[in-house]
Amino acid sequence: MGVVPSSPRRSGAQPPDTAEYLIGRFVGEISLPITSDYWNKLLELPIDLHWPSNRVQQACQVFEQNNCSTRHLAKILIHLAWCLQELISDSRVLSSASTKAINAMYISSVFLKYLIEDAKSDTFEELYLSLNESEELPNNFLSDQSIEYFVMHSILTYIGQVDVSPNTCLLHHGLLDFMLVAMSTQLLSGPSPGPSDVHPFIDAAISQESSTVALVVSKLLLNYITQPQFPVEIVSYAIFSEDRPGVLKRVGSAAANFMLLPLTYLVSSTKEASRNPLAESSLNILLTLIHYRKCFVLKHEKDTSVGTATSDSLLKEDTYLSENPYCKALANAKDVEFDRVNLVGNAVSGSLVRLPFASLFDTLGTSLADEVAILLLYSLLYENADFLEYVLVRTDLDTLLMPLLETLYNASKRSSNQIYMVLIILLILSQDSTFSASIHKLILPNVPWYEERILHQISLGSLMVIILIRTVKYNLSMLRDVYLHTNCLATLANMAPHVHRLSAFASQRLVSLFYMLSRKYSKLAELKNNMMHLSNGELKDDDISEDTVSPELHIYTDFLRIVLEILNAILTYALPRNPEVVYAIMHRQEVFQPFKSHPRFNELIENIFTVLDFFNARIDAQNKEGEWSVEKVLQVINVNCRSWRGEGMKMFTQLRFTYEQESHPEEFFIPYVWQLVVSRSGFSFNPKSINLFPVDIPVEISYEAREVDKLQTDEEL
Repeated sequence: MGVVPSSPRRSGAQPPDTAEYLIGRFVGEISLPITSDYWNKLLELPIDLHWPSNRVQQACQVFEQNNCSTRHLAKILIHLAWCLQELISDSRVLSSASTKAINAMYISSVFLKYLIEDAKSDTFEELYLSLNESEELPNNFLSDQSIEYFVMHSILTYIGQVDVSPNTCLLHHGLLDFMLVAMSTQLLSGPSPGPSDVHPFIDAAISQESSTVALVVSKLLLNYITQPQFPVEIVSYAIFSEDRPGVLKRVGSAAANFMLLPLTYLVSSTKEASRNPLAESSLNILLTLIHYRKCFVLKHEKDTSVGTATSDSLLKEDTYLSENPYCKALANAKDVEFDRVNLVGNAVSGSLVRLPFASLFDTLGTSLADEVAILLLYSLLYENADFLEYVLVRTDLDTLLMPLLETLYNASKRSSNQIYMVLIILLILSQDSTFSASIHKLILPNVPWYEERILHQISLGSLMVIILIRTVKYNLSMLRDVYLHTNCLATLANMAPHVHRLSAFASQRLVSLFYMLSRKYSKLAELKNNMMHLSNGELKDDDISEDTVSPELHIYTDFLRIVLEILNAILTYALPRNPEVVYAIMHRQEVFQPFKSHPRFNELIENIFTVLDFFNARIDAQNKEGEWSVEKVLQVINVNCRSWRGEGMKMFTQLRFTYEQESHPEEFFIPYVWQLVVSRSGFSFNPKSINLFPVDIPVEISYEAREVDKLQTDEEL
C-alpha cells in the first residue's frame, strides 16, 4: 500500500529512516502527531531522492487528497516556525536548527505551491491551515493564533532581526522565496481587490506589529542596497550542484517545476549570473508587500434593503481599503545621516525605518535599466517626502535621469507600463522648480546611447526636452495613448519657466512638436467639417454644438494649447536666457500663422508674434548686404535679448501640473507587481491558474506541454 509510486531505482519495502520512506509518510494518509519524533527525522535527514517530475506531481496529488485529514502542511509549517524561533533566540550558529528550517521551508514550499495552483475554492480551504481538535498541542504553540500568522511572524522576525551572513544567506534567500510562494494566492484573484478575497499569508504579514514591519522594510531595502553575495563555499553547496545530492533533490530532481525560483541561475554562465538573487528576492517581496491592499465592506448602521447584497454586487463606494503598514513604514523612512534627533530634540521612535539615502540613490542609479527598480524609485518618490527632497538636492541628478531617459529613448523595446512609470517619475520631479532649474545647469559631455545625432556638451535639461518630445512623436505614430501625451506635455510645462540656454536641437524639436500637433489638429478639424457638411447639408457653423465636436479634436486642441503655453512660458519668463528658442520660432514662424485668429489660441499666438515683430524689426534694421547666415541671425538675437523688456506681452498664469494617483491605484499596481515577479524573477506558476492579469499561453509552449517534455526527458535518463 504505497502512498506514492515506487522509486524507479528501488523496489520493495523501504527502511524507516530513508528519505523515500519519510517523504512517503509525509504525503500519506496516516496523520502523524505534531509532537512525533518523525518530524525531526524528516527535517534532519540529508535526503537524496532522484524523482522525475511526474513522480513529484503524483506525490503532490496524493498529498492534496490526504492533507485534509493529516494536516501535515500545517504541521510542517509549525515546525518551520519553531526552528526559526530557535535560531532567533540563540545568536550562535545552530547548524541543526538551520538545516531543519531549510528542509521544512523547501518541502512545504513544493506542496504549498501545488495546493495554491490547484485550488478550487476562493478561500483556499484546500490548504487546511489548522490542526484537528484532537491534536495535542505543545506548550510553545498558542491555540488562539492562526498557523499562517504564527509562521509569517516567525519568518518576518527572522528576516528583520537576523543579519545576512555566510552562515545565514541561504536561509534568508529561501525564506523570501517561500514568502513569494505563500503570497501567490493573489495570482488566482481578479485585478480588483474585493471583500471576499482571501489571502491567508499576506494578510497575516500585513497584520504584524509595526516594530516587526519596520525591521522587515529596513532589512529588505538594505539587502537591495548592499547586494550581499553568496560566498563561494555556499554557491558550491549541494543545493546548487547537479552532481551532488541537495535540497532540490530532496523531493525530486525536478522539484523546481513546482516550487520557488529555479536556483540554478545563481551559477549560470548567462547574463542572469551577474544578478544578485538575495537583492532581487528582497525587492520582489518589498514591492509585493507595499502595494497590497485589503478590501473591507463598509458597515452601515441599519440595513433597510430587502435581502442581502452579494459581494459581486457591491459598489466600490460600499467598500474601503485598509491602510498598509509596509507602505506606511516606507513613507516614514528617514536618512540615517539626518535622523539622530527630531526637530524638538527628542529621540526618534525605535520602530522607524532608517536608511542610507546616499547608498540607496547610488544603487538605484546603477539599477534603473531594470523595470523593478523603476517601480521602487516611483514608490519612494511618491510615498516618502524625505527621499524626494534628498533626490532634489543632489547635484548629480544625471545618475538617476540618464537611465530613465535612455528607457524612454528605447520606448519601442519597453513595456507600456515601464514607460508610464518613467514619465510619472519625471513629472513628480518636475513639480519642484529647483529641479527644473538645476538640470539645465548640469552639462553632459556626450550622450553615447543617442544615435540620431552626436550630442556634445548638452545640458541635462535640453536632453530631457529632446527625449520627452521624441516620446510624444513615438506615441503619436505608434501607441496613440492620451495619458502618455498628457504626462510628457505636463512635465515640459512644469520645466518651461525655468529653461536655461536650451540647445539649438531641443529648441527646434519644441517648435517641430507644435507643427506636428497642428497638422494632426488641422486634419481632424477638416475631417469633422466634411462629415458635418455631408450629414447636415446647409448646416451653418453657428449651429454646431459642443457635443458634435469630436473628442479627439478636443484632445488635440488641448495639446496644442499646452505647447503654446510652454512656448509662452519660455518667452515670458526666460527669453533672455534662450536665444536658440527665439531663433527656432523665427525660423519656422509660418507654422504659427494659421492659428492667429483661432479663438482658443489667439491670445497665446499674439505673444509669439510680439516676440517675432521685435526681433524681425531688429534684423531688418541691420540692412546688411548678402545672405543671412545662422551665425549672423543668432548674433543679432543674442545682442537684442539683452535689451528685451517684454513690452506688449500678455501675462498668463503659469501652468503647473502635479501627479495624483488614480482613485483605485491598487487595480494597476497589484497586477503590475506580480507581472514583474512572474516574468522577471523566474517564479514558475501555472499560467492557466492566473486570473490577476491576462496571460498568453501559446499552444506549443503551454504549461502542460512543458511538463510532458520534461517527463519524456526524465524517462530517457
